[in-house]
Amino acid sequence: MTRTTRLVILFAAVLLLGAAGAGAVLHAAHRSGERNQEQAGGAPVRTGTVSLRPDTGRRLLVRNLAWGPHRDEIATVPASRPEGPRTVSGVKCLRFHAAAGTGICLQARRGALEDTYRAVVLDADLREVRHYPVAGIPTRARVSPSGHLVAWTVFVSGDSYAGTAFSTRTSIADVRTGAIDDNLETFAVVKDGRPYHASDVNIWGVTFADDSRFYATLATGGQTYLVRGDLTARTLTTLHRNVECPSLSPDGSRIAYKKRVPGAPADAPWRLYVLNLRDLTETATAEHRDVDDQALWADGSTLVYALPGDYGSDLWTVPADGTGAPRRLMRSAVAPAYLG
Repeated sequence: MTRTTRLVILFAAVLLLGAAGAGAVLHAAHRSGERNQEQAGGAPVRTGTVSLRPDTGRRLLVRNLAWGPHRDEIATVPASRPEGPRTVSGVKCLRFHAAAGTGICLQARRGALEDTYRAVVLDADLREVRHYPVAGIPTRARVSPSGHLVAWTVFVSGDSYAGTAFSTRTSIADVRTGAIDDNLETFAVVKDGRPYHASDVNIWGVTFADDSRFYATLATGGQTYLVRGDLTARTLTTLHRNVECPSLSPDGSRIAYKKRVPGAPADAPWRLYVLNLRDLTETATAEHRDVDDQALWADGSTLVYALPGDYGSDLWTVPADGTGAPRRLMRSAVAPAYLG
């Protein structure tokens, strides 16, 4: 091969790579622009009044992911018609939950150099009551059954639970007084019946039992644990291994959670399980796909969770007792909350 031929081949390769790169950039820009346009066949969306009041009928609230001008807004549908028209609120959240007339909305504020984040407490009319700056990317949010307490988790470093190179911070705030426990890692840990101290403790995924007791995940030494938290005593007590993102059942007897299973891919290690708190027996649900979400109890027997979809995430349901099969509940939605 002559020197001229090699130069021609090199020049052609550079042109091809440049064209491919430009094409990728244009496709990404076009795809990004489409997010502000309603998609044919997408969920019907309309503006209106969205309330967190518990006495206005059984409703499902979500973060709307349907492409269009109302993407990321909190939306509501009748619980009996989850694929029906959505009423959007104008309030945008990355993570959201609500109970008893209180909402917690984790928001991004886009800056010229970097984004910042905050946790916003909302009243029953979705008006801001107060807000707190948060130290990283929002990932989990919950409201206590009474509506008196809110909790959130953010990634301080990293952006995925799948690996080990991440750090979280979890906070609990009292919406009545504004008082906040900014970092649950300051609570005393009781592990296997003994006081425990370690520099690698991470806590995430609060689920409330009442206004003093909660459950969460604690990670240390390469293991994860279900912990029972006591706000009055400021303690975290380990109960069971290999539990992440717990969700307490309405009757307080079971925990839905994601469990790392042997043989699963490193970047998709979780399956959805239910733990009986009375005897600590585990039940695998019929959902065999990777679930990287904090599941929600739709009622005493059904779980709701998010899986990747065409426009971000879709909501799915599965029975909590291991029977049945997964069923898609709602397209282009995440962060569900049932009210009424």
